[in-house]
Amino acid sequence: MINDPYQNRSIVISGGMLLVVAIYVIRLFVLQIADSSYRDQADSNAFYKEITYPPRGIIKDRNGKVIVYNKESHDIMITMREARDLDTANFCKTLGITHEWYEERIKKIKSTIGYSQYIPQPFMTLLSTEEFAPFREKMFLFNGISERKRTLRNYGYPCGALLLGNIGEVGKKKVEEDPYYQPGDFIGLNGLEKRYEPYLRGEKGVKIWLRDAHGRKQGRLEGGAKDKKYVVGKDLTTTIDVDLQNYGEQLMQNKVGSIVAIEPKSGEILAMVSAPTYDPSLLVGRKRSMEYLKLVKNPYKPLFDRPVMACYPPGSTFKPACTLALMQEGFVTRNKTYTCRMGFHYGRLTVGCHHNRAMELISAIKLSCNAYFCYGFKDMIDSPKYGGSDVAFNTWKQHLVSMGFGFKLGADVPNERRGYIPNATVYDKIYGKRHWKGTTIISDAIGQGEILSTPLQLANYCAMIANHGYFYTPHLIKHIDGVELDTAFTTRHVSSVNKAFFKDIVDGMEQVLQHGTAYWVNVPELHVCGKTGTAQNPHGKDHALFIAFAPKDDPKIAMSVVVENSGFGATWAAPIAMLMIEKYLTGSIATKKRQYWETWIKEANLLPALPSNR
Repeated sequence: MINDPYQNRSIVISGGMLLVVAIYVIRLFVLQIADSSYRDQADSNAFYKEITYPPRGIIKDRNGKVIVYNKESHDIMITMREARDLDTANFCKTLGITHEWYEERIKKIKSTIGYSQYIPQPFMTLLSTEEFAPFREKMFLFNGISERKRTLRNYGYPCGALLLGNIGEVGKKKVEEDPYYQPGDFIGLNGLEKRYEPYLRGEKGVKIWLRDAHGRKQGRLEGGAKDKKYVVGKDLTTTIDVDLQNYGEQLMQNKVGSIVAIEPKSGEILAMVSAPTYDPSLLVGRKRSMEYLKLVKNPYKPLFDRPVMACYPPGSTFKPACTLALMQEGFVTRNKTYTCRMGFHYGRLTVGCHHNRAMELISAIKLSCNAYFCYGFKDMIDSPKYGGSDVAFNTWKQHLVSMGFGFKLGADVPNERRGYIPNATVYDKIYGKRHWKGTTIISDAIGQGEILSTPLQLANYCAMIANHGYFYTPHLIKHIDGVELDTAFTTRHVSSVNKAFFKDIVDGMEQVLQHGTAYWVNVPELHVCGKTGTAQNPHGKDHALFIAFAPKDDPKIAMSVVVENSGFGATWAAPIAMLMIEKYLTGSIATKKRQYWETWIKEANLLPALPSNR
């Protein structure tokens, strides 16, 4: 076979040409099909996509009253290429701004990522219709200036700021994480606005404009046929009774603490008051930054959501929970008695009390006898049937966990905390394994020691007692248009305590109002069951607590009240709870005596003194 060098050269050249063609084909495929960035860039040069923003969904209370709605706002936009001949002196005078502010704002706009001199940029945002109206009359005088319409939140009631939440400009991190958002967009920052943002925000629309070689708008693409109309956000119906919420905030003005009210049969939150609070309309529009800074600097922390974030020793309100665990384990019965001799005594240890008599269960709850619960707790933790105090304590704890203590309940509010119920391992680390017993941790029996609870957990636990052993996850949402309620809020949680034991606890809590520690605030026709509590506070005066539900045989409301640094639970927390219950069940405060309570509580200033700077 003759080896033809010209033929070999031809093969090499042909192969090389095929390789070059293949490379070009692959590259063209990547550029035109696989990689859309160049296509997108070409589109952006030919088209300008103007975003249209939908109104957010409105928020209503359980009775259909509108709590949050929308009000038109206006952004002043500037297109730098067209604003080169802008009469800045007249422009600044019309807006009431200085030339220095104008120059600083222009400098900031030009440094923004994605800036283009051909595209309208936000110069001044969130102007109300009243603020924008004088400028609109003269806007035609200013080249390159245009308007962008948006909506601001408006409030039908001056209450519920923390549970409702507010909206503000989206952060850089969220823009990077979620392609829906662009710099300058608004987003729910906390409360319901944050939790239900995907429903409330709606879907943005877009108007597509043709642009010439200089980036100037030349009309709509296909006469607007390619535009996308925005979709209005979904309306929310909350579980809140806005009149009750507003009333609770009036009662808690000039106080630090919280009120949480729940409908036991459903877990729906009727009111969730955090005090001190603020009018939600303060954080709307151009004044938002200034007002927010004032709230941040307020020493009483009105931005701290106490119903779900504050953790307190539950004090004597915890005694029914402790008792239910002891009853389930067989250490306490309705007729079981312990003798109180001015307190619980064991060696040198004393937990003081105010009685000197034998106590059975109903009387112990009625009179809040520390000794009764301490003796019962000691008997269980030191019982040989468990083979060790660690096993006994963990058994006790598990019953409490089944009642909603020591973990996040899963309510639809941001920042919920879990409270705290320690386990045996915690005490093993503190005291050494097998070196502790019931008397070592005796304060747990009466809701002190290491026990901590949020006000929401206390209200939920009270609802669980009202239901004789079960609860639903507390929640603020009742209905979203076109969306089924999350099954997490319709699933019944049953405690590990036998239902039969709850009758004795309920009878004892009824006696608290009739003849016990809260007798003076009883409203007989309401058939209220409750429990007072006073939580020790190492930083000042004790915290007052009260839990209650009513009516006894058909509970419609269960609640917790915490008033910080105010002393005994019966003095302040109990009357606040009773007024809330009467207001909800009857719509008014009936007698002059209780109207006097109402005035007295509203006018009382219990804000703790601030530490001196000297």
